[in-house]
Amino acid sequence: MFVASPVKTNFNGVSLGRSPAFPALPRRRTHRVPISRQVRAVISREEKAVDQEESGKSANKPVINSSPFPWQRSKYTGSKTVTAFVKIRKKIKEKLTERFEHQLELLMKAIGQGMLIQLVSEEIDPDTGKGRRSLETPVLGLPKAVKDPRYLEFTADFTVPFNFGKPGAILVTNLLSTEICLSEIIIKDSSDTILFPGHTWIHSRIDNPQARIIFRSQPCLPSETPDGIKELREKDLVSVRGDGKGERKPHERIYDYDVYNDLGDPRKKERVRPVLGVPETPYPRRCRTGRPLVSKDPPCESRGKEKEEFYVPRDEVFEEIKRDTFRAGRFKALFHNLVPSIAAALSNLDIPFTCFSDIDNLYKSNIVLGHTESKDMGLGGFIGGFMNGILNVTETLLKYDTPAVIKWDRFAWLRDNEFGRQALAGVNPVNIELLKELPIRSKLDPALYGPQESALTEEVIAREVEHYGTTIEKALEEKRLFLVDYHDMLLPFVEKINSIKEDPRKTYASRTIFYYSKNGALRPLAIELSLPPTPESENKFVYTHGHDATTHWIWKLAKAHVCSNDAGVHQLVNHWLRTHAAMEPYIIATNRQLSTMHPVYKLLHPHMRYTLEINARARKSLINGGGIIESCFTPGKYAMELSSAAYKSMWRFDMEGLPADLIRRGMAEEDSSAECGVKLVIDDYPYAADGLLIWKAIKDLVESYVKHFYSDPKSITSDLELQAWWDEIKNKGHYDKKDEPWWPKLNTTQDLSQILTNMIWIASGQHAAINFGQYPFGGYVPNRPTLLRKLIPQETDPDYEMFMRNPQYSFLISLPTQLQATKVMAVQETLSTHSPDEEYLIELREVQRHWFQDEEVVKYFNKFSEELVKIEKTINERNKDKKLKNRTGAGMPPYELLLPTSPHGVTGRGIPNSISI
Repeated sequence: MFVASPVKTNFNGVSLGRSPAFPALPRRRTHRVPISRQVRAVISREEKAVDQEESGKSANKPVINSSPFPWQRSKYTGSKTVTAFVKIRKKIKEKLTERFEHQLELLMKAIGQGMLIQLVSEEIDPDTGKGRRSLETPVLGLPKAVKDPRYLEFTADFTVPFNFGKPGAILVTNLLSTEICLSEIIIKDSSDTILFPGHTWIHSRIDNPQARIIFRSQPCLPSETPDGIKELREKDLVSVRGDGKGERKPHERIYDYDVYNDLGDPRKKERVRPVLGVPETPYPRRCRTGRPLVSKDPPCESRGKEKEEFYVPRDEVFEEIKRDTFRAGRFKALFHNLVPSIAAALSNLDIPFTCFSDIDNLYKSNIVLGHTESKDMGLGGFIGGFMNGILNVTETLLKYDTPAVIKWDRFAWLRDNEFGRQALAGVNPVNIELLKELPIRSKLDPALYGPQESALTEEVIAREVEHYGTTIEKALEEKRLFLVDYHDMLLPFVEKINSIKEDPRKTYASRTIFYYSKNGALRPLAIELSLPPTPESENKFVYTHGHDATTHWIWKLAKAHVCSNDAGVHQLVNHWLRTHAAMEPYIIATNRQLSTMHPVYKLLHPHMRYTLEINARARKSLINGGGIIESCFTPGKYAMELSSAAYKSMWRFDMEGLPADLIRRGMAEEDSSAECGVKLVIDDYPYAADGLLIWKAIKDLVESYVKHFYSDPKSITSDLELQAWWDEIKNKGHYDKKDEPWWPKLNTTQDLSQILTNMIWIASGQHAAINFGQYPFGGYVPNRPTLLRKLIPQETDPDYEMFMRNPQYSFLISLPTQLQATKVMAVQETLSTHSPDEEYLIELREVQRHWFQDEEVVKYFNKFSEELVKIEKTINERNKDKKLKNRTGAGMPPYELLLPTSPHGVTGRGIPNSISI
């Protein structure tokens, strides 16, 4: 083992911080330590200095100045050796130039020119009034072999006084020209081992001269911070906040807020989009990038070059495995869209589907093309093998996997039972609500949007429930009538959407009433489709399922319009707004206001992984002007305005937890005897039934954790970091909602537990339930079209005659075009994919192992993981219960979206810790 020699430095002059927030200063000169020379420990020089001082006194000779440690200026107290084991993560893939650089870096590290580290004690040095510090010490020697080939391990030896105290922080300076991924540092001496978790990128001193601060793993509240590192704790936080000025650089770790002013481009008329996060269009805040403005009124930010990625703080960026998985998805999408793109280019038209075989041809065939068994090794055998190879490649690259919704029953999507089942067990099971009273009334201004009373009158509903041998009164009393109501959300946008000329699409504002039968099936009774009123008509159309051919096909078109609306609301409101966008301010505030030492930071850290990066990518190519969502979903260029309107009218933090949301929708009732305090109105509601199991497990973990760290009832209100965190979430992160009266208080452990449980649920279970089923349910276009291109033909319309002659053709040409469909399918497939480096909720104890050495806390995470194992078993048992009609049946895919585990790929199951895709 190579011995590290401390290097002289000016302790009080060292610039500290965990973020490269300031311009780079000229590089400091450091001593190069030749390996060939015998390296002496500093304490030996100190002993010599003391001996010379004593002999100097007796001989009346001058004292030799040997730069003693600051805490040893008056008296020598003895010494001990401390060893630091520094673990660095290697890059997975390296270019030829990078390999050369890597070898050069190894050499630089070996001779002590790669990294300097400095220990900071938890105890105060009486001479400086700050934490005692060792000398900056170079990490020396060739890397040590470790079990995991992804890592390299180096060592550094410190000689420190016996009274140095326990190290509470390490200052790390990267002397190389490139960044270093620090996994962890372990400090060992004869009596103790201390873990300093890193999992962070250390910037080059060329980019910023500030040393990075790494704290030990033991969490502590601000009031419990050892005196020696209190100042560092505050400096560390200040360094990541930035000053709100300038453009952020890729190596930086600055977390700040901004409005959504980068979705459009005011220089192009067709790309002008409103700024979100202003009084007219309220929205959660995003992470600030500081790119230059391209206009001042409105103040719109440049979108940069096409292939240029938006800034996110360095530690939030995708790791290589995740990046490769994402790129592979885009590569697959390119090939999947190849045939429709070529056809559209050759014909100068975006070709519609004209028969169901057009749709079936998008998917891989059930017959696996294998190698020929022919023993003919001649030309014929070669050609046959070659053609088989070409066909296999074509099958893999140009075609999609068959979505789960039609994998075992190709016609399930046609049935009313499946239409109803997906409202409870599909990819968007969060909009169905109990119908409590009639008539149904709108809250929109009647002067603008017509009479408030719905056309789904008591007479209409009474006629339909008669088929089930009941009355309206009895159905309401027994809680058998349910509603999915998009009327008020969509009607203000319908006229604008129907006027879009580029990529035209047509829509209605919809309401759907369901009846929950005694045999456990949820069936649609009636659908109301509304257009803006005119002086001649209220433009409210009611459709019910009929028994003649014409009514049968019109009912199919009505259901397709409901599905199209559902797909848009799901993507823009329930998925993007309520999980991705709402979570971003929590992540920003957590990094700005909670030290990495704070127990709440450590609890939330796994649930923040990759979210800022995936959100930045969405702003770049998904929700932007002209992006996938606008091109292929019903709202078109009004998509984000609709999302903003939903945020304004319905988003409430206190209602985002699962039990509160179920009660708000009337899908559950408060029941103190039930496990989660609620009883479901429909027991066979797979999303809610499985979700409550996950919610309860999260809640139990959080409550135990919070009580462990906040044993004093007053410790919540006295925690300045915690109070600043919650205040910033409300007043900066969700600025447009800051004055709402429903924000929870933060005064007790119960308050904190509820807030944290909501956040972790949103990042894990809620996102999993509404994300990973996108391709399994939406990958078959007729089941869940993302837009429709025609209104339902009326008898007076020119298209009605064609509809009567060929209703199947009329249905198919109403669907998205082939290119639109394959674009959406490609995105849905990517968004439904688990990457190989996914970190799952059930693995939380493994993820948190690096953060905690407290045995009691480790027990909480072990118990949580064990509980999720039991939950997975329970869900699998439920999926085999033949009495649960929404989970099991002939050809029906089981409900697995809330199963905790999953392999990588498109699986329709698995709960990651965070919103990582």
